[in-house]
Amino acid sequence: MVTLQIQNLNLSFGERDILSDVSFTLDGHSRAALAGANGCGKTTLLKVVTGQIAADSMTLSKTKGICISYLPQSDIVLPDKTVYDIAEEGYERFRLLHEEAERLRGELDEANYEAKLGRVNEIEEKLEEVAYERRRGRIEQILQGLGFHRGDFTRPAREFSGGYQMRIALSRILVEDPDILLLDEPTNYLDIEAIVWLKAYLKAFDGGLMLVSHDVDFLDDTVDTVYELFKGRLTRYSGNYTSYLRQREAQIEELKRRWEAQQDEIEKTERFIERFRYKATKARQVQSRVTALEKMERIEIPEHLRKLSFSFPPAPHSGNDVLIVEHLAKAYGEHVIFRDLSFIVRKGERLAIAGRNGTGKSTLLRLMAGVDADHGGTIRDGAGLRRGYYAQESEKTLDPANTVLQEVESIADTRDIPRLRKLLGSFLFQGDDVDKRVSVLSGGEKSRLALLKILLHPANLLLLDEPTNHLDINAKDMLLEAVKAYDGTVVFVSHDTHFIKNLATRILYLSDDDQPVFFEGDYDYFEYKLEEKEKAYISKAEPGRREAKVSATAIDHRAQKERRNLAQKLKKEADATLATVASLEDRIRDIDSQMALPEVYSDGARISTLVKDKESLEAQVEELNEKWFELSTQLEELGDD
Repeated sequence: MVTLQIQNLNLSFGERDILSDVSFTLDGHSRAALAGANGCGKTTLLKVVTGQIAADSMTLSKTKGICISYLPQSDIVLPDKTVYDIAEEGYERFRLLHEEAERLRGELDEANYEAKLGRVNEIEEKLEEVAYERRRGRIEQILQGLGFHRGDFTRPAREFSGGYQMRIALSRILVEDPDILLLDEPTNYLDIEAIVWLKAYLKAFDGGLMLVSHDVDFLDDTVDTVYELFKGRLTRYSGNYTSYLRQREAQIEELKRRWEAQQDEIEKTERFIERFRYKATKARQVQSRVTALEKMERIEIPEHLRKLSFSFPPAPHSGNDVLIVEHLAKAYGEHVIFRDLSFIVRKGERLAIAGRNGTGKSTLLRLMAGVDADHGGTIRDGAGLRRGYYAQESEKTLDPANTVLQEVESIADTRDIPRLRKLLGSFLFQGDDVDKRVSVLSGGEKSRLALLKILLHPANLLLLDEPTNHLDINAKDMLLEAVKAYDGTVVFVSHDTHFIKNLATRILYLSDDDQPVFFEGDYDYFEYKLEEKEKAYISKAEPGRREAKVSATAIDHRAQKERRNLAQKLKKEADATLATVASLEDRIRDIDSQMALPEVYSDGARISTLVKDKESLEAQVEELNEKWFELSTQLEELGDD
């Protein structure tokens, strides 16, 4: 088995220690996540492993001929070739093997026949594993899985955005079928469909994997080990990312217990010192305790283990129908984005807008925000509507002359002023960062600052376009909990599956070849339908040595298990929905009974109130019946009895 072993790795920049005595091993079965706060050195460690940065000292051991492929987070440089030609470069090492086999076949009548024949057989087995003779089909399937259309294959890579250039680089690495795969934030520029495809691909990949990602669900489904990098040191945790979080939470609780005990001890000792400081008879005991305090190693809870928190200002009251979209149409020239799209955003819901890049997710948010009025159809505001809209271009609203602190002070409620520094810390502006001028901030820092300003502004409808893009996992969790507790309505675009799964009450899926589709409630069902759509890509792509034999059955087995689990969840939700309908119908019958009483129908004010209550209940029943019908349809599609 191939192995890569790093021992006692040390690296410093000037007087700052970046990596201290780091040791770990990756082999052909490794499934590891590399975790840690932004700026802790994760990318630096990957670059040391790939030889792009030289360590001050380390011991490196690796299997002879091992192939290690690395996808960087940024600074992708591609040759001036077409998309397909760059992906095909991944086969270069196999082309050389093929040439070696052809040469050896011509030498089989010479000396060392057995050795040469053995090598030829070894090469042929390897070439079969990576579908060398069928490489065009495999390359096309990988490109399609990552979101490229066939018409894109012959386009020069330079015509694509930075995000799509990252996908091109990723396709080349996957085609290469390395022994060990190092991926630094591979989902950053992927849409949901591409993430679902890549996740299934990596599950079947027969090689070692080390992954950096801020998508908790993606990590949970692809890794079984987590290496945490903190203050230059690496700690290993067994289990997926959620298991790692549980273990870390237990550490926090233990640290808190020890910290509280130490604080009690310090308080008692300081009281003793203060009480007997000036008594000669107690001088020795006082001095002993002073010395003990000076030598005491103070327990601190590391910053990255502290739970971040944030809460929204109370949402102003709104009507039940927050936004009404009717027959919406939008096109850029001859390219139609929407045609006759109608739906209602209801109070309190969390509507996720999903779909491949280029299907109009951000465009729809812009239209709903009123930023773009060039469309057909109508978008009507509900009663009392107050919007808060965040998009990447929101950073343009920042004043370059302000400091970070001044910028949030300009929008914050007076009650929030005392906690602004803490809030800024939650959004990764630590210490002196709050005194930086906006003009010197990076693009990511400006985006985080603009997001915080939006969240501090009282609104009852939040329209959020990729709000988690520049946040680390702790900050994402903080935002997720805040939005879940928010008493207003949210419509959002995100490619972070964990964020969608834990927040969305409904998903609007936009496709470039179908009509928009609503998925009620459950993200698992939505992902299941995407996996069904992408299964052909997954089963044909053949990413690794074992996948050609086991990929299809593994995917089918996993799909059956997921189908059973999903059916149970849907049935439970459908039963609960019917129970709620029955309860509401009982209340409607009770109102009918009251309205039939002479003393009630002769009371105009009373009868008016009852009529309104009945209409409201009937509307809820109609909505719940629609939900039950959708859930029942989903159960039928899953084949539930």
